[in-house]
Amino acid sequence: MNKRMRALVVVGVVSVLSIVGGAAAFAQSVEITDEEAAEALLDALTGPEGEYAAYASYAAVLETYGDVEPYATIAAAELRHIEALQRLLDKYSIDYPEINSYLGTIEAPADLQSAAEAWDEGEVANVALYEELLAAVAEYSDITQVFLNLQAASQDAHLPAFEAAAESGGVLTSVQDGTAYQGGASNGQGNRGNGPCL
Repeated sequence: MNKRMRALVVVGVVSVLSIVGGAAAFAQSVEITDEEAAEALLDALTGPEGEYAAYASYAAVLETYGDVEPYATIAAAELRHIEALQRLLDKYSIDYPEINSYLGTIEAPADLQSAAEAWDEGEVANVALYEELLAAVAEYSDITQVFLNLQAASQDAHLPAFEAAAESGGVLTSVQDGTAYQGGASNGQGNRGNGPCL
């Protein structure tokens, strides 16, 4: 299994786990009493390294260059991450801006190669953000689990996808029916070049 294939497989699995892992925690609304934990949860969504900013970054690439991979699939994953954080914020009765203020304010890099390299760095920053925020939510197992899931998505899925894209001129050719295709090259599995994806 080559590096691109592993990146795409892991992105899909981790993205699903980040949503499923936190879903059971949202059955009832409660109030959060720890201001530091509330701020950490809000920062994960709205901070400069958070999920709103990440989604806006990938949306800028899609708006400029069209429906290209891995940006399209990772942007969809970021929307699921946003929804997971919003469910937690709702559960704990924490107000948050429903409108992503980063949309339209982040410019796409000059080319897709630069985008892959820049968003690679963005995913590293996202991993670091969750590492920093975890201490503030240690008393809240549901928030901790979602943070760990989102951190894993960045570390184990999105980052490898952008690394693979950077090695391929900034893109992964496409994603279809859960399988990435690399320019029609065969690896003994028909035209499937990279296995299950994001």
